[in-house]
Amino acid sequence: MRAALFLTCVNDTLYPGTGRAVVNLLSRLGVEVEFPMGQTCCGQAHYNTGYRRQAEPLARHFAEVFADHDVIVTPSGSCGATVRELYPRMGERARAEGRSEDLATALAPVVHKTYELTEFLVDVLGVTDVGAWFPHTVTYHPTCHGLRSLGLGDRPRRLLEAVRGLELVELPGAEECCGFGGTFAVKNSDVSAAMGIDKVRNAESTGAGVLCAADNSCLMHLGGTMARLCTPLRPVHLAEILASTEEEPLS
Repeated sequence: MRAALFLTCVNDTLYPGTGRAVVNLLSRLGVEVEFPMGQTCCGQAHYNTGYRRQAEPLARHFAEVFADHDVIVTPSGSCGATVRELYPRMGERARAEGRSEDLATALAPVVHKTYELTEFLVDVLGVTDVGAWFPHTVTYHPTCHGLRSLGLGDRPRRLLEAVRGLELVELPGAEECCGFGGTFAVKNSDVSAAMGIDKVRNAESTGAGVLCAADNSCLMHLGGTMARLCTPLRPVHLAEILASTEEEPLS
């Protein structure tokens, strides 16, 4: 199987290790991974901040870059949800406002072939045991877009439960938002910081050494909170855990 990796801006700029982990993981499972060099921002930040018309050229560019790929995989629930949930809205709104008759048509092909990583592993490849090894105690935070927009359900947990050496412990208040929300963290910094502290304190209470999530934007927010609180917890993307093996362990 061949799949195109949609890395996302946050990962490309700040967390390239997550992209390498996805490539290593999928390659181990027999997937040929391609990385379209023309990819840029999907437009999520613009759209969610109210600059919806400015997001349209980015969405159109995304559709053009990934047009020739049968499957698109991303290690980000929020960016995956942008393509799957917001692109159809974007196209229909442009049509309703008489600004573009073809945007919805141009975006439609990428909507149904874009998968968040855990969806791709469980639903497309049909695997939960990916041959990973990670001898640590982990607690999992289901991010808002993955939980509510994509409906990832128990897919991430099933993947974590199959990792050898990993002890998965329940996170109190798991379904509560971490407080990041993109520009929400800037516009409502006090509320955002308080929500982040609540999430980190809940994670600390589990005794885990690792707080795992499937979206680095949330882990960035929580990692900053951990640093300010001087907690021994560390944030780790799910892809990096799944890519870890005894032969090539994640340190």
